[in-house]
Amino acid sequence: MALLNESEQRQVAAAINAVERETDAELVTVLAARADDYTYIPLLWASVLALLVPGALNYFGGWLSAQELLLVQWLSFAGLSLLLRTPALTSRLIPRAVRHWRAANMARRQFLEHNLHHTTGATGMLIFVSEAEHYVEILVDRGISAHLPDETWQAIVATFTQQVKQGQTLQGFLGCIEACGAQLKQHVPATHQRNELPNHLVVLS
Repeated sequence: MALLNESEQRQVAAAINAVERETDAELVTVLAARADDYTYIPLLWASVLALLVPGALNYFGGWLSAQELLLVQWLSFAGLSLLLRTPALTSRLIPRAVRHWRAANMARRQFLEHNLHHTTGATGMLIFVSEAEHYVEILVDRGISAHLPDETWQAIVATFTQQVKQGQTLQGFLGCIEACGAQLKQHVPATHQRNELPNHLVVLS
């Protein structure tokens, strides 16, 4: 999965700089290739299928001895473990709720790791994207949420999510930053010049 190249990352940084000149908010953008490797998911499915399918077939056919059945189950487990580890299949095996749960956890870790909860005036904002999960979230500290309710970001997140699904991650970032900037400029305007946190796009490959 190709993340944004250096030129595209510079465009994101420039968009952040433009917004932060007009607001006290401190924006941090994070782009992750995926929120988890989900190695346990293929193993879980392989275990269940290797245990149940040969056993069920043998129950109705009855042509295998106990030792032969065990051997078939072991071979099935080994083959399915390799087959189901291919990215195209793995992504289909992971429930949407699990993928979003893992991505949401990563977003909150990134909020804390980048000290967005320690900015002057509590005006930290995280724009987080996990490409494999097609997951977008905006997290803000209390200095912003006191002026703008969470519902403010819902339409922005929905639009960005569709762009990520369509492979338009750069356009999504630029549009999201601009839309957030319009709200922040109005409700959390700049009162002094400062830059507490780096403005470059953080890429987690």
